[in-house]
Amino acid sequence: MLNTIQKRFALSRKGAGDFCKGTLFTALLDIALMLPAVFVFFFLEDYLRPVLNSGDSVLHGVLYYILLGVAFMVLMYVFAVWQYRSTYTTVYEESANRRISLAEKLRKLPLAFFGEKNLSDLTATIMDDCTDLEHTFSHAVPQLFASIISIVLITIGMAFYNWQLTLALFWVVPVALAVILLAKRSMLKSNESNYLNKRAVSEQIQEGLDTVQEIKSYNQEEDYLGKLDERIDTYEKVLTRNELMLGILVNGSQSILKLGLASVIIVGAGLLAAGRVDFFTYLIFMVIGSRIYAPINEVMNNLAALFYLDVRIGRMNEMEALPVQQGTVDFCPEGYDIEFRHVGFSYEEGKRVLQDVSFTARQGEITALVGPSGSGKSTAAKLAARFWDIQSGVITLGGQDISLVEPETLLKNFSIVFQDVVLFNASIMDNIRIGRRDATDEEVMRVARLARCDEFVAKMPQGYRTVIGENGETLSGGERQRISIARALLKDAPIVLLDEATASLDVENETRIQAGISELVRNKTVLIIAHRMRTIANADKIVVLENGSVTETGTPRELQERNGLFARMMKRQSME
Repeated sequence: MLNTIQKRFALSRKGAGDFCKGTLFTALLDIALMLPAVFVFFFLEDYLRPVLNSGDSVLHGVLYYILLGVAFMVLMYVFAVWQYRSTYTTVYEESANRRISLAEKLRKLPLAFFGEKNLSDLTATIMDDCTDLEHTFSHAVPQLFASIISIVLITIGMAFYNWQLTLALFWVVPVALAVILLAKRSMLKSNESNYLNKRAVSEQIQEGLDTVQEIKSYNQEEDYLGKLDERIDTYEKVLTRNELMLGILVNGSQSILKLGLASVIIVGAGLLAAGRVDFFTYLIFMVIGSRIYAPINEVMNNLAALFYLDVRIGRMNEMEALPVQQGTVDFCPEGYDIEFRHVGFSYEEGKRVLQDVSFTARQGEITALVGPSGSGKSTAAKLAARFWDIQSGVITLGGQDISLVEPETLLKNFSIVFQDVVLFNASIMDNIRIGRRDATDEEVMRVARLARCDEFVAKMPQGYRTVIGENGETLSGGERQRISIARALLKDAPIVLLDEATASLDVENETRIQAGISELVRNKTVLIIAHRMRTIANADKIVVLENGSVTETGTPRELQERNGLFARMMKRQSME
């Protein structure tokens, strides 16, 4: 049963157990809340029945009912405390664990996943979906099941007392539930539509923030705001329609419930007239009927909330079902040669990016991947670090298949410098220290000097303690790139991947950065990707890729003499 609950509500094993406890204690609280009606029943039976049946004596005195009332209040208080601790407290703990579990899941996913997944969608799953689940599970779902349990138990107990009046009291319950259940499919469809519209608004806002410079540069403010208004209007219309439909269904169902008390009055009057029940029983059922529908109303409200939650639960289960990269953490390669053997890879079914790619990048050498745009250079370099898993062939590092190595363990051996540098809203010192968290200030400044960072840091008001803004917005492209190289120098990993590290820089900045790169690649296994042929002039080996296949390999001199694709690219750039 716990496994079913886990899957249905996207809970952990402990969360499923806590959910069962919460449901039990909430059901006990619902039953306890009927104790005032029980108290009235006992009191009336003791004091009213003797009046109706003249001659009977009162069994209990006032003190007895004072003590009974106190006992009932204590019971209600104890059950309320247990219910609170088993729902609200444990739900908040489960919510915290869910966020941690999601973070761990994201940590184990292929790095390429984050390039393919929409950022606002991920944010919505981690923040909004978790918050909605937390709120609903603390306020609705345990209460829903507890209400059903308590209603069934109370119905059975009352049926033994008088089944005709019980039937008159509860026939409205299945009818009211049927009204909501029959509209379930429509409600789920509306909730999904509402969710997608809300996400579209978030994506539009995110896009505007990310591309505000382009929007302003091309005078697209009016067009952008017009599209944003359209999406907000659509979201509001769908949300209003959903809320209206939900209100009609829930209030309509609750209106049907009110017919139950009318049925008890009519049926009870008929039974009383026929002499089949006494007035006392009739009175008790009317008193109970005024209270019994409260938990049923909770069921109506919570059932609608559960329909709303299904979309979130589905997305959470979908995230948990994503395959993760696994492997051994005991990785001791024999050297750091990277070998591709007949590697085939595609991002999507039927769209081959690499096909039968074979080459070796040797330790102590610079291996350059060149070729036209879209030839698979960056893909090959990232496959070497297991950003993705290949579909065919094998990639080895030091003779060991990297698909059998845990990604975080594997990446300890790589220093990577991308064309697009990501910096944090922190000091220059902290941004460089990401390369090795336990590095001293002296070690950080040493690699910063090697990467020529000290040239611009000296001009800053607080030196290495200067905060550089979100993604280094206060720095130029060359300065940001030099910080990236300093990070890689600080990590000092045996393998270096340089993916278009200088493509967007001017000649002066490229020359400065090349000095830092020269320090970075010394005695390492180096894979470098560049469009500028002069960047790879000193490479020990060139691998030429075209349409996802290796067309040429050799030294720069050898490839020049062959007069193939590499020679044509060199000639074309020299003419430019």
